[in-house]
Amino acid sequence: MRFDEKLLENLKPNGDPVLHFYDWSRPSATYGYFIRPEKHLDLQNIKTHAVDLARRPTGGGIVFHMGDLAFSFCMPAAHPQFCLGTLQNYQFVNTVVLETIQSYFSLAPELIPEDAPSLGSDCQNFCMAKPTQYDVVYQGLKIAGAAQRKRSQGYLHQGTISLMAPTIDLLSDLLVSKHDVLCAMTSFSFAPVKKREQLHETRRDLQKLLADKLLIALKS
Repeated sequence: MRFDEKLLENLKPNGDPVLHFYDWSRPSATYGYFIRPEKHLDLQNIKTHAVDLARRPTGGGIVFHMGDLAFSFCMPAAHPQFCLGTLQNYQFVNTVVLETIQSYFSLAPELIPEDAPSLGSDCQNFCMAKPTQYDVVYQGLKIAGAAQRKRSQGYLHQGTISLMAPTIDLLSDLLVSKHDVLCAMTSFSFAPVKKREQLHETRRDLQKLLADKLLIALKS
């Protein structure tokens, strides 16, 4: 997370866009800049299960990195595809994510036009428990989300593509609001990979495909 923060700090308005992919050495979770994790996660069980926990420099809710493809993207302010409006920047990056998912999994996802209803007061604090405007959804289920931070030199976009959902037993141990958040994640999220042995290859292929499609979008 500090690496992404440095990428944004060192971003030059007339420089090149930067795409960065994450690998996780063990189960991890990140949380938005304004989130207080102790209100939503059992920190003792986080330690018991050896889950790494870190604060993102962007906003948004808690993301579990146990079966996703996580990435960041820095867009310089002078680039033709940069917009002053935050939602337009979300739409730009998530459209590329949508096209990547569509191509690789042969699905027909869409960008949700408005926030979905919340199933509980704590659900808004978890990325995969409440789809928000311009998230990528498939048949109403969230498959990709993101958060951004904008400065005068450009913006940092941190995104996640859900590939394989964490186990219910593990989530139950980690969550404070077990019923509401578990119900929302089950009702509102989608994970297309069913076998863990396929996860590494899927991540690798999606990284290349996302990079290729982003390059095309930046040149268009």
